[in-house]
Amino acid sequence: MSRDSFKTVYSTEKPTCRKCGRVDCICGQTRPPARGPVRVGRETKGRKGAGVTVVTGLALPETELKALLTDCKKRLGCGGTLRDGVLEFQGEHRDTLLTFLKDRGITAKKSGS
Repeated sequence: MSRDSFKTVYSTEKPTCRKCGRVDCICGQTRPPARGPVRVGRETKGRKGAGVTVVTGLALPETELKALLTDCKKRLGCGGTLRDGVLEFQGEHRDTLLTFLKDRGITAKKSGS
């Protein structure tokens, strides 16, 4: 069986590239561009009822996402994290985030009710 046919369940090692097999990718594989518009919504799934505001669809490099996350957390006065290219903020901040992203030149839509 080839190496790609196995699925890793848990590992303490750093993730490796599937093409070249190295931690520091040399094959030039990059994150695919985001599909659709930037969405700002609210989720409670898997968080024991605690609501978080999520921003999905941002097609930015990880360094720019981290900088945007820091600026948003300062503006909102709350905690937040970056998970798989999705910004998550503690609490209900959809309206504030929409205006903040609009001021930064990012067109976003409100998702959910």
